[in-house]
Parts: sequence; structure tokens; C-alpha cells
Amino acid sequence: MKTITIAPPSPCQSVHIGPGKPLTLIAGPCVIESKTICFEIAQALCDICETLGIQYIFKASFDKANRTSIDSHRGPGLTAGLELLAEIKAHFNVPVITDIHLPEQAAPTAEVCDILQIPALLARQTDLIAAAAQTGKTVQVKKGQFMAPWDMKNVIDKIEHFNNHNILTVERGSSFGYNRLVCDMNSIGEMQSLGYPAIMDATHATQSPSGLGNASGGSPALAKKLALAALAVGANGLFIETHQDPKNALSDGACMIPLNEMPNLLKKCVDVYRIAQGK
Repeated sequence: MKTITIAPPSPCQSVHIGPGKPLTLIAGPCVIESKTICFEIAQALCDICETLGIQYIFKASFDKANRTSIDSHRGPGLTAGLELLAEIKAHFNVPVITDIHLPEQAAPTAEVCDILQIPALLARQTDLIAAAAQTGKTVQVKKGQFMAPWDMKNVIDKIEHFNNHNILTVERGSSFGYNRLVCDMNSIGEMQSLGYPAIMDATHATQSPSGLGNASGGSPALAKKLALAALAVGANGLFIETHQDPKNALSDGACMIPLNEMPNLLKKCVDVYRIAQGK
């Protein structure tokens, strides 16, 4: 399995994701709500990760184009969102990641972000994947809820076609009947066998899509268990959405782990990861 290096401009520290490398955490709020909220979350996670020896990448979305309801909050948009992500990157000296939904968003996003994320529902959108790949930045693709883990080979082939070999795959659950996802932990190893690191999206994997009628449900308690289980079977990192007040978060609050519960969870994650890595 290849090690992927995220190397943002100095003074940001490089992040190395792969076998034998420290645990990587990709985390933040689901959507950009305000500078204050994002900065508080970034500061807290930077402090926790520095203490525990975890590599940290800040995540937040400038636009949630795949919301359940027309009335759902989507975010500040491309321009304002990228401006804030650039501020976070410069202030905290950490790499940043955000998701894109349209091919024309790839190039401007790549000017700021170190990783471009393809949402699960768009994992087969060739034009979007091609645009992300052609930026040369690391492309992180969430496995579609409708896809088998070995189907990700076709996604990887699309990215490699543009001579981009900086790829991360993400497990986030599979559809199981209506309004339900389940996780097959074998998918971590299946995707790693394709040659690239596999990340576990612990929070979205608990979703009940549209399960609340005009929003998706979820389970932060289950997300903690899925995070530990994925690391136990060899996942190379975690994707977790967190918030100071999930009940009042503007997107995916039902899934997010409260920020004040992250230190205890991440301590356990480091312990499990070290055992799984044979350290």
C-alpha cells in the first residue's frame, strides 16, 4: 500500500498517511457556520492531536449541495468558504480539506485546499473526479453507499488516468434497506488492497439518510464504536465531524460527536491504532 504525503506550503507540517505512519485525523464541523465556530473547533483539535501525537487535517464544507431538504443550510458558498479555509490553514498551520460537487469548483478549491474530497453520492461522477485529479492535489473519495469496496478500483483508475497517484479512499457505510446504513469492516482491507490508504468516516457511517423526514438521523455513540472498530482492522485514519453543540449544528448534527468528548475518544483511538500497527 502506498503512503500518501500531504505537503502544504511551509510552515504547515506535512502529513504522511499509510502503513507505519502516525494516526491521521480529518475532522471539523460538517459545514462552515461561522469563523468563531470553526476556529474554536480547529484550536481544540490541534491541541488534542498535538498532545496525543496525531496528525491533524481540518475539514469543513463551503457548500452542502446534497442536503435532504430545500430549506437545509448549505454554507457560505465557494468564495467566502475558501477565504475562511485559507485563514484556518494559515493560522493553525494545518492542511485543510473540503468537498466539491461541481467540476468547475476543483481548480479554485485546489488553490487553497490540500485535499479535494469527492462526496459518496458523487463517487461515480467522471467529470468531477477528472477535474479533481487534474489539479494534482490529493483526491479523497468516499465510497458510495451503493458501491462494493472493490468497485473503488474504477474510481482509482479514473484518477490515475490523469497521472495523479495521490489518492485516499473512505469507508462510510453501505445502504441496508430504507433509511439505514451498515458497515462491513472487511471493506477497509478490500480498499487498501487497491494500493492506497483507507480512511474511516465514523460519523457519516451512522447516518439514517432522510431518517428524520427532512433531515438525516445518526448516532454519535455508534460513531465512537465504529471509529475504534475500523482502527482495530487496520484503517489508516479517521474522518470525524464534531461540533461544540451538535443539537444546534446547521448540518448533520445528529451524527456529530460533541467536541468535549473528542479527547477521551481520541486517546482510545491512539491506543487501538498502536496495537493494530504492532507498536
